Amino acid sequence: MTENENEKTGKPFSYYIRVLHRDIGFLLIGLTLVFSLSGILLVYRPTGLLKFDTPVSRKIEPGLAPSDLGPALHLRQLEILGDDGRTVSFGGGRGLRDGKYDRASGAVSYTEKRLPAALDKLTELHKSNSHDPVHWFVVLYGVLLTFMAVSSFWMFKSTTRQFRRGLVLAAGGFVAAAVLVLVA
Repeated sequence: MTENENEKTGKPFSYYIRVLHRDIGFLLIGLTLVFSLSGILLVYRPTGLLKFDTPVSRKIEPGLAPSDLGPALHLRQLEILGDDGRTVSFGGGRGLRDGKYDRASGAVSYTEKRLPAALDKLTELHKSNSHDPVHWFVVLYGVLLTFMAVSSFWMFKSTTRQFRRGLVLAAGGFVAAAVLVLVA
């Protein structure tokens, strides 16, 4: 069909929405599989099911008070176990143990349970902020999912039973999400 013939037949707007819906849907299959796997890992991360002991050595500012160690190390559940004036011993929740901080040098060593590097990267998808380049992936994913949700209304003519059923299901999904937000 030439360009002139296509203009004469004039495909409706819904045709182009359906084509985009199909193609973006196939793209989203891969993105959704990766994003859903990372979400599952994030949910089960606190259980330690897939975590392994990982030794950590860092250098921070010397001479910190024990109460300043948690914020300096970005560890929320840090517990001070002992302080002999030179060395501070610490541990904490989520698998943090054997922690030592040398006040004179600022050397810190501890063992914590961490996911393997590849799995840890996956869970970071859900924890990205606007300063992280992964942020744009998350934004694009959200925009594409929004397009898929809205474009699905062009899959059927508005006078059909399937369209009305789709509206009822969409309203049900909206209500379920609202209830979830109110209850959580």
